[in-house]
Amino acid sequence: MNGEVFVVDNNSVDNSVEMIRRKFPKTLIIENKVNVGFSKANNQGIEASNGKYVLLLNPDTVIEEDTLSKVISFMDSTPDAGGLGVHMVDGSGAFLPESKRGLPTPSVAFYKIFGLSNLFPKSKKFGKYHLGYLPEFETNEVEILSGAFMLMRKETLDKVGLLDETFFMYGEDIDLSYRILLGGYKNYYFANTNIIHYKGESTKKSSVNYVFVFYRAMVIFAQKHFSKNNAKLFSILINVAIYLRASLAIMVRFLKKSFLPVFDFASISLILYLLSLLWKNKGIIFPIDLIKFAFPAYTLTWLTSLVYAGLYDYPTKIANIFKGTLFGTLIILVIYGLLPKEFQFSRLFIVAGTLTTISFIVSTRFLFSKLISKKFSLNGEKPKSFALVGSSNETSRVAKILNQSDQVIQKIVLVSPNTDKKENEIGIIDQLDQIQLIHKIDEIIFCAKDVSSQQIISWMNKLANSKVLFKIAQPDTSFLIGSNSSDANGEYYTIDNQKISQRDAVRNKRTFDILMALFLILFSPFILFKFKNKKRLFKNLFACFIGTKTFVGYSKEINEEKVQLPNLKTGILFPTDNKKNQGNPLTKTNLLYAKNYSIRTDLEIIVSNWKRLDRN
Repeated sequence: MNGEVFVVDNNSVDNSVEMIRRKFPKTLIIENKVNVGFSKANNQGIEASNGKYVLLLNPDTVIEEDTLSKVISFMDSTPDAGGLGVHMVDGSGAFLPESKRGLPTPSVAFYKIFGLSNLFPKSKKFGKYHLGYLPEFETNEVEILSGAFMLMRKETLDKVGLLDETFFMYGEDIDLSYRILLGGYKNYYFANTNIIHYKGESTKKSSVNYVFVFYRAMVIFAQKHFSKNNAKLFSILINVAIYLRASLAIMVRFLKKSFLPVFDFASISLILYLLSLLWKNKGIIFPIDLIKFAFPAYTLTWLTSLVYAGLYDYPTKIANIFKGTLFGTLIILVIYGLLPKEFQFSRLFIVAGTLTTISFIVSTRFLFSKLISKKFSLNGEKPKSFALVGSSNETSRVAKILNQSDQVIQKIVLVSPNTDKKENEIGIIDQLDQIQLIHKIDEIIFCAKDVSSQQIISWMNKLANSKVLFKIAQPDTSFLIGSNSSDANGEYYTIDNQKISQRDAVRNKRTFDILMALFLILFSPFILFKFKNKKRLFKNLFACFIGTKTFVGYSKEINEEKVQLPNLKTGILFPTDNKKNQGNPLTKTNLLYAKNYSIRTDLEIIVSNWKRLDRN
């Protein structure tokens, strides 16, 4: 098919532009030096294009091989079509309802904002936002298209105009869709092809920022297109929605993160109090101040130690609960031993508290794993069974990536991408549903070099109701694109063995930065004379304390190999400042730092380079 492919880059920092130049030299790249927003970036591509049709396509999508030929054929045979959207699924194969939408009039917005559209999705009155009453697998006229895949006639755009750049992100697709209708054209939802949309990377849907950005875009749309009275009503509705949804988002996030630690804290404190009643029966009465202050301090010490042992990293191991609680007990006993005799009441009580804390944590997690979710299991990470679909060369490559990763692997089975089954393969792609069921497969990885997008999306659709996860292994890369869990559909991730990206390492590094910043700020009167740029020193220390910088980050000027590394804040010092690494290639130094990260490494670099902490 004749066509132009434009990639408009909004000042990304992940070296993707260089990757595109190297792998796809025919692509036309527009490289912005700042993030100009979704609308302006797309307009840059549209203005440079020469085709009869223009397709806006998100970078977080996978389309089928015949998607373009099908949609263009439809547009050619439907002269009144000004715009077209398609059937979209997320990373788990589930249908995305925003594939077809209605105009967000005040009444439609009201039903959406206050949940009536979710309660009655098939209703022609309440379900207009996502047009739930229109069949998923039938092509129909719709009002609003999704900017993730939005095909339009160039002549339509010449008549109605390009994307409105007042919308930085969100709402611009609604505005343009509506203007297409006002221009005398129709918009269609085309159900005869599928795309995957790994949505939500730019702004997480649960975030407060998303709520404000999205609903503010709706206000701009209303003020632009509705009558003064309707626009005012809409604005009131939206502003109410903003604060309701923002408050709800904050509250839900807070409850999700704090409920279990608060529950544990309250329960263990209560257990200690009940234990004190047993001591009271033996004639030992604890002072009220001990109950008020020491018991909560004991509890806090145990829980803090358990946090660093990985109690809230799911799934955890029972050994981590023992290690965390015992380490907390050690801290308590050390402090206890330093107290005056009149404040030392009972070491036996601390031991009893240790044992009951362990018993409480273990028993509650066992109950939670049975009644709520298996993520509370105490067996550690459940070994996964993988099915790799592809040729021998590709499945070998992906298997090697898996074996070098931190995944706990139960088994890896190989599936032929065609009807030619080899000796080491357990079946062919047409038997994938049976293979998944019989071999209890947790994750299916499709090798994109050997399996078409059409086959991948088709199987994702078929197995959408199963608990299996899907990944796509791109040729010649270590990246596996997909959905990491049913709770986080639409995220990219790569299976790697870089320790710095693991949850405990992220937590330890952040804690180290905070404590080191506090220590250096308190100690600064004694070392300040050693620094030329004293103002910069305090700026750097404060930045590390609040988390906008880290003491040790990746060395700058990564070379042309452009190796992808886990995200890390800008560092004051670098791995190359370590004498051990001097003379090593820059890329290798960064990779080794990410792969073998430890607090000790950061401490060594800071101790030997502390006089450089005033760097710009």
